[in-house]
Amino acid sequence: MYRFLLTPRWWGINVFVLLAIPFCIFMGSWQLSRFEARVEAHRTADEQVVTARTEAARPLADLLPVDQATSGKRATVSGRYAKQLLVPDRQLDGRAGYYVLTLLRTDSGKALPVVRGWLPGKADAAEAPAPPTGEVTVTGALQASETPGDNGVSAQGGLPSGQTAAISAASLVNLVPYPVYDAWITLDKADAGMTAVPATAPDNSGLDLKAFQNLGYTGEWFVFAGFVVFMWFRLLRREAEFARDAELGLIPEDEAQQPTATV
Repeated sequence: MYRFLLTPRWWGINVFVLLAIPFCIFMGSWQLSRFEARVEAHRTADEQVVTARTEAARPLADLLPVDQATSGKRATVSGRYAKQLLVPDRQLDGRAGYYVLTLLRTDSGKALPVVRGWLPGKADAAEAPAPPTGEVTVTGALQASETPGDNGVSAQGGLPSGQTAAISAASLVNLVPYPVYDAWITLDKADAGMTAVPATAPDNSGLDLKAFQNLGYTGEWFVFAGFVVFMWFRLLRREAEFARDAELGLIPEDEAQQPTATV
């Protein structure tokens, strides 16, 4: 009754199944490994942010450019405060508020964006404390430039003068007449009654949408593998029933010579 398995048609079906199942399992396992790697990166990034708080601060130049290894590290840099901007729509401990961002002009001629603290409510330049005058040395957690639209960073445009949606060199270079570092720091201790802004984990190291997409793709590939097996058994049973009915003479001889339709 199962002699049909030796026909060229079934050889093709069997070869396809034998190739499709390992391929689906391989792709599912690869997507799962990507998810596990993101989970591990998230755990490592969180630990890095915590341990960086107890490490000695290093000169800014030693930590640039910012990457996953240096993000969150404590940096120290000297200069004079220059233009001050507000970063609206920033939450802290579940409360709405804004960052007070001041550009620190260094001896190199470039300016480093410094988040001096957070204030509650709507962004108001009159409420933001003025920066210290003269030469200052600041210490804080180094952070990579933000990307508008990612990780809760606003992408809105048309903000009032003196405000910026994202803390990034690409955004700030259009607001000041001097070059800006492709990085920023958040002070260990906020200035003048403001609340210090905690450092965040580096980009692409958290359990974001991409991580859960990997997990979803894992399930899809394993479902595909199961579907291939299910369809093979269903087609096998249908073909076997057809062959049995043909042997019992339950179907016309001319139909018995034709292969059954697939499902």
